[in-house]
Amino acid sequence: MTIKARYDGVIAWFSEHMPVAESELRYENPYQLLVAVILSAQCTDKRVNMTTPALFEAFPTPEAMARASAEEIYPYIRSISYPNNKARNLAAMARMLCEEFGGEVPSDLERMQRLPGVGRKTANVLGAVLWQKEVMPVDTHVFRVSERIGLTTGSKTPLQTELTLEKHIPGPLLPIAHHWLILHGRYVCTARAPKCAECGIATWCRKYAADRKTRI
Repeated sequence: MTIKARYDGVIAWFSEHMPVAESELRYENPYQLLVAVILSAQCTDKRVNMTTPALFEAFPTPEAMARASAEEIYPYIRSISYPNNKARNLAAMARMLCEEFGGEVPSDLERMQRLPGVGRKTANVLGAVLWQKEVMPVDTHVFRVSERIGLTTGSKTPLQTELTLEKHIPGPLLPIAHHWLILHGRYVCTARAPKCAECGIATWCRKYAADRKTRI
């Protein structure tokens, strides 16, 4: 199977069967999404969604969080992975957001990455979700699923995966394709026990084809 045929098949299936795919993080504005995505690093969206209501009640605006210390933020996020580092990042992020960006999350992704706790993936998530920018955020699900299916080959880093996916997926589809791959990895193409019998894109999956040859 050619790489073009694989991409065409996967994109066509998702376009038909998952025309709506969105972030599972709960947020009401760019500030809340930024905080939630920072917290979601190496943590599940489910856990983040359990944590953010009380956090946002205590710190409803960037200005409110900017006035808080890391020690004051920590109790609200103690159940999140790496709470000490994330509390420090949130406090510093909010201060810079207020001091340098007027309390508004910048839509320029390079400028956004100046914020503490914000790397390339986080900035790309905000860009794709909030402004439909033609970028491909790569988390563990996207990285794993892309390689397993065969959308990438021998990818060693998230950046390699990102650039490969952006090369082959039409730009306007990148924001939703990000969610297609995340949700597929979260619920179907799971890390330890992928549900191949339930998978709608098995026809185009490199690993599924290899496994069938092995069984034969």
